[in-house]
Amino acid sequence: MGLFDRLRGGGDERVVFLGVDGVPYDLVQDHPDVFENLTDIAETGSAGRLESIVPPESSACWPSLTTGVNPGETGVYGFQDREIGSYETYVPMGKHVSATRLWDRVTDDGRDATVLNVPVTFPPSSRIQRQVSGFLSPGLDAAASDDAVKQVLEDRDYRIDVNAKLGHDDDKTDFIENAHATLDARYDVFTHYLDQDDWDLFFGVFMSTDRVNHFLFGDYANDGEYAEEFLEFYRTLDEYIGEIRDSLDDDTTLIIASDHGFTELEWEVNCNQFLADEGWLSYDDDDHDSLTDIDDETRAYSLIPGRFYLNLEGREPEGVVPEEEYEAVRDELRADLESLTGPDGRQVCRRIVDGEDAFDGAHTEIAPDLVVIPADGFDLKSGFGGKKSVFTEGPRNGMHKFENSLLYATDPDLDVDGSNLFDVTPTILDLMDVETDDEFDGDSLLNA
Repeated sequence: MGLFDRLRGGGDERVVFLGVDGVPYDLVQDHPDVFENLTDIAETGSAGRLESIVPPESSACWPSLTTGVNPGETGVYGFQDREIGSYETYVPMGKHVSATRLWDRVTDDGRDATVLNVPVTFPPSSRIQRQVSGFLSPGLDAAASDDAVKQVLEDRDYRIDVNAKLGHDDDKTDFIENAHATLDARYDVFTHYLDQDDWDLFFGVFMSTDRVNHFLFGDYANDGEYAEEFLEFYRTLDEYIGEIRDSLDDDTTLIIASDHGFTELEWEVNCNQFLADEGWLSYDDDDHDSLTDIDDETRAYSLIPGRFYLNLEGREPEGVVPEEEYEAVRDELRADLESLTGPDGRQVCRRIVDGEDAFDGAHTEIAPDLVVIPADGFDLKSGFGGKKSVFTEGPRNGMHKFENSLLYATDPDLDVDGSNLFDVTPTILDLMDVETDDEFDGDSLLNA
């Protein structure tokens, strides 16, 4: 127990959560020499595979992980969402998350929370102790919750995200250096505020892991040019996790978790081009680049990642699929998707989920009708222009995976077997003895 906690007279357990965006469980399991600290945590605490959500994209995953409910309740389904009753789309930010965040529950219980670099949290909240918004924040000035926090970030050369454009270069040297600099600065700021010892919940996310995976995972999987640099990056991350663990007292539980897994990317699948080729989607002119450019003969369209919508009468502004034909048309679309095979002859869609089976809540007006979980190697894209082929290749060689995210904890009493993202928030609340009458889509893993 730290000085400030003793002065407050509190004796409740505290939690440090470290997010490692997109780190797969198998990567850690296969390289105990690289992940010495995580391996030790698994041996002395709890560890296991964590199932992600549908769809397994960071913009949807982090709101669900930090609320304990599905996108039907959070209102965030992906990197791009559709306005209700419109073909206009927007990029979801923190203000679009409708469900109550974990740290707000902690604050409502009279405790303090420090929240750093969590995706989909812009603008920063004024309700909690301190916050730095993560992924998609426009800059440090806007991401920091107050001037004191902003000064700390500037002094430590903090950056919100890795410069992903550098990953597009054939020579990945600058990208790797930028990823390390981002990781180092993130750790520096994390430890600065951890040392303040004035929080009850510390929630910080390392997102540079996701960026490194997108551009170097193929090298790792195939022992390619940058395979050793890939593992060296993770060796540094593990050392930082170990140093944070060693700095914590016995009344603080450390949890490390990823929001989705990762695997090698072989082909980008341009879903709207597939729909156009199969007669499901068409445009009102040749100059098209957004959902608003579809014409009134379109029966279906797609948004990333792998979300498919029928152009339904009464829901879409110019819907053409009659409500009474909904199930028949959806079955037809499902059958066409099931028939899609890649250049190597493999089936692209490993699993197709009906929207109502994945999403439930007050914000299902923009829920997709079908969600595709692709086979490994097929990354589902949904642009509305610029692609003439269904299968293309790009600069990335790593892609998100539904299975294979992870959860490690210093508390040996967590039962991680069979767990998923929805379990994280109720578990942390249970560890901190924060009570709530609200229902979650997950359960506490403590003594489960």
